[in-house]
Amino acid sequence: MDIAQRLQVVHERLRAAEHRFGRDPGSVKLLAVSKTQPVSAIRAALAAGQHAFGENYLQEALDKQQALADTPAEWHFIGALQSNKTRDVAGHFDWCHTVDRLKIARRLSQQRPEERPPLNVCIQVNISGEASKAGVLPAGAAELAAQVAELPRLRLRGLMALPAPAEGLAAQRRPLAALRELQEHLVSSGLALDTLSMGMSGDLEAAVAEGATLVRIGTAIFGPRQTTPANGKENKR
Repeated sequence: MDIAQRLQVVHERLRAAEHRFGRDPGSVKLLAVSKTQPVSAIRAALAAGQHAFGENYLQEALDKQQALADTPAEWHFIGALQSNKTRDVAGHFDWCHTVDRLKIARRLSQQRPEERPPLNVCIQVNISGEASKAGVLPAGAAELAAQVAELPRLRLRGLMALPAPAEGLAAQRRPLAALRELQEHLVSSGLALDTLSMGMSGDLEAAVAEGATLVRIGTAIFGPRQTTPANGKENKR
């Protein structure tokens, strides 16, 4: 199958999950994870109607943005975010999903160009408590969210998580349910949040069942990833 056909299959899977779990049709948006994929693959996805793309590696993403400046692509940074990356993320992306500490959020706010709208951000939550994963622990999410929401050049949209892999729908749903409940708590405290960024190819149905509004899908759209970024340069994480 080509990229257009794979995109159609993913959309059909999304719509089936929405129907199965009583979600409104079209309520779950698709973020195409294009890390390590060439510009030609992104152009093919754009031609098939996909417009939001997620990138993990900063320099690779900047090269792609330059090559695709003639397109309406919307760029989401979904990689590990360190202090030395914030200026480029603030200047060149529409979204950042991986804010996990106040220092990073403050830098993004300070460095967001005035001529651009506020940067859409999600707080990354280490919902499974894995030592190897980035993200604020659930107990600290409310305080961080309240602080981020006050920053002038950011728009806090919601939460993001990368749960530990699990087998079976019920096991996959548990950490995603915890993230949804955390977001519901934040909304009840007065934060205007509308985004739950969770779910990938292996747990898409569980994510839709638990309220995801945006799922991040890569391999099912583009095929197997290359082992190095598309620009041939490794990015320090």
